[in-house]
Amino acid sequence: MRMAVLGASGRVGRLLVDQALERGHQVVALVRDPERAGVPVSRRADVRQADVFSPRTFPDLADVEVVVSAIGVGKGDGPGALVAGARLLAAANIRTVWLGALGSGPSQRAGGLIYQVVMRMFVGAELAEKAEADQVALGAGATVFHAPDLKDGPLSPGRRLVRLADLRRPLLPPRMSRASVAALMLEEAEKGDHGGEIVVPLD
Repeated sequence: MRMAVLGASGRVGRLLVDQALERGHQVVALVRDPERAGVPVSRRADVRQADVFSPRTFPDLADVEVVVSAIGVGKGDGPGALVAGARLLAAANIRTVWLGALGSGPSQRAGGLIYQVVMRMFVGAELAEKAEADQVALGAGATVFHAPDLKDGPLSPGRRLVRLADLRRPLLPPRMSRASVAALMLEEAEKGDHGGEIVVPLD
């Protein structure tokens, strides 16, 4: 399968690229600045410059079957990057797996009370934009991952997806390794079981 990874220089994006190559996929790594990003990926990846704020120069993705987005808001970024990215992918009419955050929009209370408070404290300014970007992605038929707090660590053998509507609210704030989330996103990219749905990755 030929897939594109948006945000390929980020902490989840790098894992997506490496794991996709390990699975035997052809990968198009989309990064804002290939020269400065230092994407540590295999040379088998096709690295393309892709700035979501420059739709006219955004690369044509007609040669890919699915886009897996791990785009985030980096230091120095102004507001709007998430919504701009979601709109670009929606307009491209390509099947998309989109990384969002548990605790935003429809999953505002799904992570439990403690998690909700933590999200407001540390992500509060971005929550509205995350929710808006998710709605754009969902409207275009994307699978939207509402991932919990992410940490470094190995793949979890018990990793799984749960539809948001079926999630049981946890007592303690949930956490999950970036590697496990990346693996689940790639599995969804391969199978396409949850298009137009919000799913929650869990250990």
